[in-house]
Order: sequence, then C-alpha cells, then structure tokens
Amino acid sequence: MQIDDLIKLVEDALAEMKAKDVVRIDVHELTSVTDYMIIASGTSSRHVGSLSDNVVEKAKAAGRQPLGVEGKESGEWVLVDLGDIVVHVMQPATRQFYDLERLWQSAESRRAQQQESVE
Repeated sequence: MQIDDLIKLVEDALAEMKAKDVVRIDVHELTSVTDYMIIASGTSSRHVGSLSDNVVEKAKAAGRQPLGVEGKESGEWVLVDLGDIVVHVMQPATRQFYDLERLWQSAESRRAQQQESVE
C-alpha cells in the first residue's frame, strides 16, 4: 500500500466516525520513526476508542497490520502505529496539554531555518 493510500485510509476512517480537528504533519525529515503523524480529537473516552478502533479495523482490512496500539485502556490518548504513519487520537484537554502540532511544526520551522542559513 502506497503512503498516499494509507493517509487517505486513515483520514477516511477518522472522518467516518466524526473525528474532530484532524491534522496531518509531515515529519519524514525530522525523525526516522515515521513519515507522517495524524492527530485527531474525540469527544469522550468512548469516542477516542471508537476512532482508534475504526482506524485499526480499516488498516487490517486493507492488509496493513498495525505495529502497535497504545493507550486504549484510558481513552485519553490512543496511539496507533502504522509504521509510515502514527495516528494520535486524543480528548481535547489532553491534546491541548501536549500540543503535538506545535511541537512538531515548530521543529519543522527550526529545521527549515537551519537549512536556509546553511545555503
């Protein structure tokens, strides 16, 4: 499965279950762990669990076995590792507290600034 197809599968799975504020961040130049992070919010622990379950179910149906799923017990933050993509599904307060978007996007900005200063 191509990366673009996997991105679409994840984003469609999240949209199907009415995820809130879905954001995709390209991190392939920042880390060797994954190429993309997709972050989404659920409205409750049950919703967060349903969102992550749907992502896992759709990935498996497409032949992409998740490498791991973490956090399902608490329902505050569930991480689904699909290798090329790591999906973070969080409740809004948890998402605001950890602010992964700012963390990874500011790292990208710093990398771009460093690259510009080298050139």
